Amino acid sequence: MDLSAINPILLIAAMIAASTPILLAAIGELVVERAGVLNLGVEGMMITGAVCGFIIAVNTGSPLVGFIAAALGGALLSFLFAFLTQVTLANQVASGLALTLFGLGLSALMGQSYVGIKPPQMVDTQMGFLSDIPIFGPIIFGHNIIIYLGLLIVAGTWATLKFTRAGLVLRAVGENHDAAHALGYKVKRIRTLAILFGGACAGLGGAYISLIRVPQWTEGMTAGVGWIALALVVFASWKPWRVLLGAYLFGGITQVQLNLQAAGVVFPVSSIGITIIIICVIIASWNLIFAKKKSRQYYFWLLFLSIAGVFFTIFFQGATVPFKVEYLAMSPYLMTIIVLVILSADKSRAPGSLGRAFHASQ
Repeated sequence: MDLSAINPILLIAAMIAASTPILLAAIGELVVERAGVLNLGVEGMMITGAVCGFIIAVNTGSPLVGFIAAALGGALLSFLFAFLTQVTLANQVASGLALTLFGLGLSALMGQSYVGIKPPQMVDTQMGFLSDIPIFGPIIFGHNIIIYLGLLIVAGTWATLKFTRAGLVLRAVGENHDAAHALGYKVKRIRTLAILFGGACAGLGGAYISLIRVPQWTEGMTAGVGWIALALVVFASWKPWRVLLGAYLFGGITQVQLNLQAAGVVFPVSSIGITIIIICVIIASWNLIFAKKKSRQYYFWLLFLSIAGVFFTIFFQGATVPFKVEYLAMSPYLMTIIVLVILSADKSRAPGSLGRAFHASQ
């Protein structure tokens, strides 16, 4: 194992870049869920955005035009979900799953003739002397414009939800759509616009993967990022800035496992227990600072996992195994499962009308 080959500055910069697709998809889904709609089709919208952006970028020679096309492609697919759930009142969970399967099949069909083609390269944003600042320059000021766009979308979403009338109306619809309708707000129209915004953000995230992160087209290349984005919204308790922090956490894990693969890691088995304990401590500290209400079930799962982590660490102390690539590759998804198990018990911060269909005659 040779960890000296890993440059920490480049690693942090790569972690920020790796977090961008998750961040874009998650912030769009956050807006959708704050409007009271559960859209499980994020993966389908991301892969559709990836193939649309790739095709248009290759044919026009402009990555920026490709990103615009990706946003439109994701929004167009999300419009199908909006029609199913807001007009025909179809089940949101079933419609979202169908949207994912439809997006995966459609993208595979559209991208058949583009396998092996390299897209036009997007250059990094030039920040002048800021890029030359030691340590902070490469980490903060050495990225492409889409990364900064993602940060602006997070800031804009936070400001809109917190300080504007439009944000207040959106949150009202998500908390109690019947009360919002009684006050004269167009619930279905508001939810449709939120769904379109979520689809556009997911499309941008997919295009980032196909045009920048992995500059090529491969069938199914989003590889579950959409599902991680869905979990991230729950992890962030439907708060925009927490989505940003969570995206860096999940994206960071993805990037670290790639670097550890290259370094050839020998895995200490006891580190699993230590990792579980650290996660429990972080989540407990987070909730002590930010949470207002916690259920008994939440405490039970947190205590159970902490005790299990302690026993696991003691029992396997000193044991090591060769760390296969497959173990590292599944680490982001394992983290997703652990986080969801801990946080799923506390639903006090979920929008009140999340997942519930609205009909004006109710």
